[in-house]
Amino acid sequence: MRFRGWGGTAALVLGGLLTAGCGGGKGTADESAGTAAHDGAYPVTVSDCTGARTTFSAAPKKIVTSNASGLELLLRLGAGDRVIGTGFPPGKGTLPGGLDAQAQKVQVLGRSVIPKEKLLGSGADLYLDTFAAMGAMGGSGMGDAPSEEEFKAAGIKHVYLKSTACAAQGKGPVTDLSAVETDITSLGAVTGTSARAKEIVAGMREKVAAVRKAVGSTANGARPTYFFFDYDAGTKQPTVTCNRQIANAVIGLAGARNVFADCDGDFKQVGWEDVIARNPDWIQLGVRNRGSDAANRKAFDAAEDWLKSNPATKGLKAVKQGHFVRVGSEQTTIAGVENADTVEAIAKALHPGKVG
Repeated sequence: MRFRGWGGTAALVLGGLLTAGCGGGKGTADESAGTAAHDGAYPVTVSDCTGARTTFSAAPKKIVTSNASGLELLLRLGAGDRVIGTGFPPGKGTLPGGLDAQAQKVQVLGRSVIPKEKLLGSGADLYLDTFAAMGAMGGSGMGDAPSEEEFKAAGIKHVYLKSTACAAQGKGPVTDLSAVETDITSLGAVTGTSARAKEIVAGMREKVAAVRKAVGSTANGARPTYFFFDYDAGTKQPTVTCNRQIANAVIGLAGARNVFADCDGDFKQVGWEDVIARNPDWIQLGVRNRGSDAANRKAFDAAEDWLKSNPATKGLKAVKQGHFVRVGSEQTTIAGVENADTVEAIAKALHPGKVG
């Protein structure tokens, strides 16, 4: 799979956390994690994409995250003080609100993938992995990943965020945020922050429900078609979001139709002729956070200018009509709390008379 991440490339994943929601539209929490209905209820058992289980008898005290997406979730849950290191660190100003200052204090163990020996010698008791499960990290040019035997010998429990890690292996399209919600609930159970996880999930559901109420009556055929333009993935050959990527759910919940929803998987490279043939009504300028509003505006401008000046794309319906959505890449393609905010932002752009 291709990795998406803040400060680099990586996709948000907790492959050891949930039994259900492995890329599908509906997900339910691991049966053991589900018993941890309140903070501090242990043991908690979670599983990865293959069904392998990891049991926690107490909350982890020293956590390393593979990238900024996992780090952000822990900060939101109130477990950030237990994070002792991260890979793919967030650039200054890339995380929202007060989370940024907390994130900048976390030790950087690797500017990209954490070196194997540094990870194993970190002293962590939990590694929160946001890369694909089942050895994909080592097999995709993302570094030499420790084996499960090596993690065990180092006393490190290894879990993933499955809403992204397992997505490409899922059995059907991702059409809602249930797998993301289950990841948050399970991570809350593992870290003893279930009450906060419940609040986060409730907030996400409320926001999405309001959008669905506003646009839900619009027939599918009447909904605008939508293309996520991953500008930072390169313009020579576009990388598109397919139906098992969280962006597919975000787009659909916002009242639009992903023009590449017939593509099974998470990401795929296509030709510009494929995009032209689908001639989307709207295009999202998918740029990654540059760390400031000014830098982000410059990046959005560059993506828009490229579409307007390129002979292959300047004739697209969305380009000619100026139908561009300026919402960042991370909150659209990386499973997390801000997926719900993105649903709302896209819906406001596409359905201004219905969504306030």
